[in-house]
Amino acid sequence: MAPVAVLTDKAPKPIPQLSQAVKYNGMVYCSGSLATDPKTGGFVEGTVKDRTRQCLKNLSAVLEAAGSSLNNVVKVNVFLTDMKNFVPMNEAYDEFFTQEPKPCRTCVAVYQLPLGADVEVECTAFETVNAKL
Repeated sequence: MAPVAVLTDKAPKPIPQLSQAVKYNGMVYCSGSLATDPKTGGFVEGTVKDRTRQCLKNLSAVLEAAGSSLNNVVKVNVFLTDMKNFVPMNEAYDEFFTQEPKPCRTCVAVYQLPLGADVEVECTAFETVNAKL
């Protein structure tokens, strides 16, 4: 089985160098998501908490297009340009990941992110298994 690119207009259009996600062998590997509004193409206003929410909304849309969901996420990577944003990022994160077990996660501070973003989130999930009777 060959890898399959995922593309949905419910999330920001990817740059030509990448896919929103790639499905392979029952897994969905999502590219990093910035806090871009898919309708306007610009960053959402507000705080890092608001921007984390938008990152996760974008990832949710990509996962749904891939036949998965945030409930199927097994690994998350969060990139912040300043660790002082760790608490507000976690507050938004906790709104989306409410089921047990929680995904494994890494959060790192980086020097900078594309387009001047202050948060970027990527994840890996499994495809939803449909019961076949």
